[in-house]
Amino acid sequence: MAALQAGDDNAAETLVRTHAPRMLGVATRVLGDRALAEDCVQEAFVNAFRKIGDFEQRSSLSSWLRRIVVNQALMKLRSRKAKAETSIDALMPIFDGDACRIEPAWPHLATPDEICEHADRRALVLAKIAELPDSYRIILKLRDIEEMSSREVSELLNLSEGNIRVRLHRARAALKVLLEPILKGEE
Repeated sequence: MAALQAGDDNAAETLVRTHAPRMLGVATRVLGDRALAEDCVQEAFVNAFRKIGDFEQRSSLSSWLRRIVVNQALMKLRSRKAKAETSIDALMPIFDGDACRIEPAWPHLATPDEICEHADRRALVLAKIAELPDSYRIILKLRDIEEMSSREVSELLNLSEGNIRVRLHRARAALKVLLEPILKGEE
């Protein structure tokens, strides 16, 4: 850390070589575009090197870098042409008068192995995740794929933890509806 803060080029190179692949994965999952993610990671490392003196070591260096990458990715999303976000209300579960979820029985439920054994099914699952509106997809990816806590996502996105939990629940419910044909073995 002292070498990084002193501007040591070898320490900087080691930092990039060590953390760039993971940070590229994070950015790619948030942005959904590898080329855009590469630009994002490059900009994030430039920002990290500029602010390395401000790093207080209250968290791990990896967590600090991930936060910078996610912030950079979110700025990229905001700067892209703003697309109207679609509602996920049609994908929400339906409840009866007693507040019980109405859901028909499935004759067959595919196992995770069955779903993942074919690359085309895996690609379909990823495509269904990509169909979620950004405000839900990003939270789903940060919580369930990046395994960030609700508090971390809340701080990162500047939303309340309650709002994060509600959006995560809605994103999972919508994704379940989108994945039903796959889970039922229909696709």
